[in-house]
Amino acid sequence: MTAIEFQFKLINLHEHLMKYAYSLTADKEDAKDLVQDTILKALKYSDKFEDESNFKGWTYTILKNTFINGYRRSAWENAFREQSKAAFSNYQIRSNGYDDPESTFSALEINQNIDQLKEIFRIPLKMHINGYKYKEIADTLNLNIGTVKSRIFLSRKQLKDQLCR
Repeated sequence: MTAIEFQFKLINLHEHLMKYAYSLTADKEDAKDLVQDTILKALKYSDKFEDESNFKGWTYTILKNTFINGYRRSAWENAFREQSKAAFSNYQIRSNGYDDPESTFSALEINQNIDQLKEIFRIPLKMHINGYKYKEIADTLNLNIGTVKSRIFLSRKQLKDQLCR
């Protein structure tokens, strides 16, 4: 299949993809974003499509998997935020044994401390905070997965040390 035929088929599926995306998201704007991501991935991986395959099924699978990955990432981010709130509330600076509202670390302070980390620690930590899985980080940075886990652990430790000084 030529690139033009591929793009033509993809354009003709747009309305069907929108309906399917809306059935998954129940929100028109989220459905538009999901379809846009699906089209971009289909174009990016067009060389993976086999001519004998079902084109509509292939694109629907991309859409469904994109939705599932986004849902998982969103759930993970929400859990991470809640976990982070609880963890950082434990690292309050106390004066005279009393909690002081100004003593709790702000997100700005935490982000500034993250930005002060060495690049080899900062990049994996930020990717991890943004929802990337260890394997995705390892592949992107061309590192072993053990190295990624180690760097994220060490960056958290350094961050904790910086904040608790």
